Amino acid sequence: MEHKELMAEAVRLATESVENGWGGPFGAVMARDGEIIARGQNRVLLTGDPTAHAEIETIRKASLCLNPEAPSIAVERHNESTLEYVPRPPGSPDPVPERARMLQGCSIYISGAPCPMCMSAIYWSRMDAVYFSCALEDTRRIGFDDSFQYEDFTKPLEERRIKVEQMYPELGANAYAAWTNRPDRHAY
Repeated sequence: MEHKELMAEAVRLATESVENGWGGPFGAVMARDGEIIARGQNRVLLTGDPTAHAEIETIRKASLCLNPEAPSIAVERHNESTLEYVPRPPGSPDPVPERARMLQGCSIYISGAPCPMCMSAIYWSRMDAVYFSCALEDTRRIGFDDSFQYEDFTKPLEERRIKVEQMYPELGANAYAAWTNRPDRHAY
């Protein structure tokens, strides 16, 4: 499929979400080599789950599609899934020489520019590309203003809209030590 066809499918899914009362006008498709491997729609109103954005739904479905035996992927089978190790890209500031492949080789097509949560998930997924139809300004005009979140993240913790405070670091250090000391940990 071509870019326009993939975007048209994302917009069709977005329109269907609105018409069915599932959520806002957001749809997404994940493609690899021009073929759709997953589709998602905003389903916040349907589920009451504020994370049920089209991009998140699509990432979850793509991960299941590419890892059909998940969550039963045993440690010895990591390299048969999206958890297969690949070298870090040249010039990357990542201190780890290899990480899990995740969704490298895939692109996502979205009816609107991703919110900060979805953009973070896209980064963690290691997709190759993000394509969107409507810009953040367009999204703001219809009542979905995510730009304040992007702005808020640049502020020091004590200046943010939501109280953000570190506490009891010694407790969290136990879990971090468990990860650090695990000899077979799988960097993702």
